[in-house]
Amino acid sequence: MDQLLLNIHPPAEKTLQNFVAGNNHECLEAINNFIYSDNNQFIYLWGGKGSGKSHLCKALSAHKITIIEDVDTFNEDRQIETFNLFNQHKATQKKMLLTGSNAPSYMGLREDFSSRLSWGLVYQLKVLTDNEKLLALENHTKEKGMSLNHNVLTYCMKHLRRDLPSLIATLDALDEWSLKTKKPITIPLLKELVD
Repeated sequence: MDQLLLNIHPPAEKTLQNFVAGNNHECLEAINNFIYSDNNQFIYLWGGKGSGKSHLCKALSAHKITIIEDVDTFNEDRQIETFNLFNQHKATQKKMLLTGSNAPSYMGLREDFSSRLSWGLVYQLKVLTDNEKLLALENHTKEKGMSLNHNVLTYCMKHLRRDLPSLIATLDALDEWSLKTKKPITIPLLKELVD
């Protein structure tokens, strides 16, 4: 029964079309060019938690691009391995997208590896404003076919963790809870779920 309920509203696929760009329009345009042109071989995206790096990586996973996330967490061996991968990609004209938490020279990485991160395009992803988060949540609920009052989203923004992944996870859990209990999605139902 649980599996059947989960299949009614599958998780929204992460795409470039449903990425809420906010102040990241230039970066999104560069990513589209990166995918469909041969002008650039490497792109490095950095930003704080909730800035959209994982969303963009999932959106690009369908393309023939090597994706490496969270380079700021790499130990020396992993940095050397990725450095060598850079060189292989350069020689074979393959594309690579990498992500991290900060600009290349501010993460305490090996100097040679840090310089490779700057070989191509480098963009900082800016975290969404509250209004942009609301827009992203509205888009998510529409894509999932969820029916709910806008007040539920406003309540989530005021009373729950405000990072987008947590808000989306809460809405997904609320949707599932609504299906299981056969109750409409309301603030009281949300309180029942999170209390």
